[in-house]
Amino acid sequence: MLKNIAVLVSGGGTNLQALIDAQNSGIIKSGKISLVISDREGAYALERAKNAGIDGVYIKKGEGFEENIIKALEDAKTDIIVLAGFLSILSESFVKKYDKRIINVHPSLIPSFCGDGFYGLRVHKAALEKGVKVSGATTHFVNEITDGGEIIMQKAVEVLDGDTPEILQKRIMEQAEWKILPLSVEKVCSEL
Repeated sequence: MLKNIAVLVSGGGTNLQALIDAQNSGIIKSGKISLVISDREGAYALERAKNAGIDGVYIKKGEGFEENIIKALEDAKTDIIVLAGFLSILSESFVKKYDKRIINVHPSLIPSFCGDGFYGLRVHKAALEKGVKVSGATTHFVNEITDGGEIIMQKAVEVLDGDTPEILQKRIMEQAEWKILPLSVEKVCSEL
């Protein structure tokens, strides 16, 4: 039986698109994306979901935010939650409710350049400032510590002379994030 996957997003949804493409090409075969939740109204990721025939919903931050997310997840009979550029921090009680069922992708090789304050271009800027020769992406289970959960997969990406944070971000997305996130989702779905 296919596992129901919910993807939580905040922005354009490039990682969501990688998941949709992986589902369509058969990389993800033990689950199906049945719901996309955005914490930002008008996020392009919701348009991507609509174009793929996937239910999408905007849930406003503030009073009852997590309760509304939980209701949407339960209504969709969600088995696995994927954080794909979701910038809201989830509470410890939320994370514990879905123990080993929330997957995040982080744009570095954890434990480098991770934790509170490390997201988006900040990660790549810090990596370049440190002068690392290799960066990459990590998928991990989410726990109560930011980027602190058990690692599922990692993929290294070479840092090249002349890289800017934007160039490095794009290379890591294309060569690492978009590859290991679908593989990790399939792995977790197949093992549930």
